[in-house]
Amino acid sequence: MSSEQDPVPPPPGGVLWSLSGDIRALLMLPAALTLQVAHPAVGAGVDEHSVFRTDPWGRGERSLRSLQLWVYGGAEAAEEGRRLRRLHRTIRGNDTRGRPYHALSPANYAWVHATGFPVYQHAARYLIRPLGGEQERALYREWLQVGRVLGIHDRDMPQTVEEFWPYYRGMLAGEIERTVVVDELVDPGTPVPPPDRGPLLLRLPLRVLWPVLRPPLARFRSFLTVGLMPPDAREAIGLEWTDGQERALRRFCGVVRVVVPVLPERLRYLPRARRARAAHREARIRRKRAGSAGSA
Repeated sequence: MSSEQDPVPPPPGGVLWSLSGDIRALLMLPAALTLQVAHPAVGAGVDEHSVFRTDPWGRGERSLRSLQLWVYGGAEAAEEGRRLRRLHRTIRGNDTRGRPYHALSPANYAWVHATGFPVYQHAARYLIRPLGGEQERALYREWLQVGRVLGIHDRDMPQTVEEFWPYYRGMLAGEIERTVVVDELVDPGTPVPPPDRGPLLLRLPLRVLWPVLRPPLARFRSFLTVGLMPPDAREAIGLEWTDGQERALRRFCGVVRVVVPVLPERLRYLPRARRARAAHREARIRRKRAGSAGSA
């Protein structure tokens, strides 16, 4: 049930409005997820309660839908936040260090959300362009707004980007570790079933070709996961990264930076983002016409 007090998503035209719906954001998500599960409690929760091993494609599809709702969902955004909190109410246990945890404990829930900011900030340098100081602050303000949509209280998140970085470095130094789930996400040898989503005519050949396609795709995913993770997080987790891999990442991202901006909007943006952008443009045109008619 919605309320007049429901937090609203970030504004149209903001940094997240452009960033999170761009197809390049898909390349950033594995690094953010891996940084999330490097937290002992989050890693244990995913290890014990998630279906990411048995239904990776379905989980990925649901996660992407949820992410898009946070930014482009309008009135649906707050309801999605409530749905996620209901989903996590029963997730509890002992973390990798034997400490009791609950998924909705403020420190745990806030960390899951917080990881998106440093990954977006870092990966944008490679895939889009470096964020200027004001853009970085705007991105963080909008990320805080998404946190409110998810039910995270302001008291549980640093309220400025200047306060965020000491919090983040403290988490890397004192909490983050190479969990079992991290190892599974970065290991190209981790078994992954063939895709079970999308048109049947596409799924059938993929199922046949999957033994051939999976190994290079898994290596590429692992490469991007480690490469687009902020270096200090990569070091804290204990993930190896060579100079040769860094050069290869820069070459790949250079191509992406050239190709993606010239794609038509229907290919450049994810479906929900594309629809939201179109609706926003139409609303602006209607307001402009109404203003012109009123001044005539």
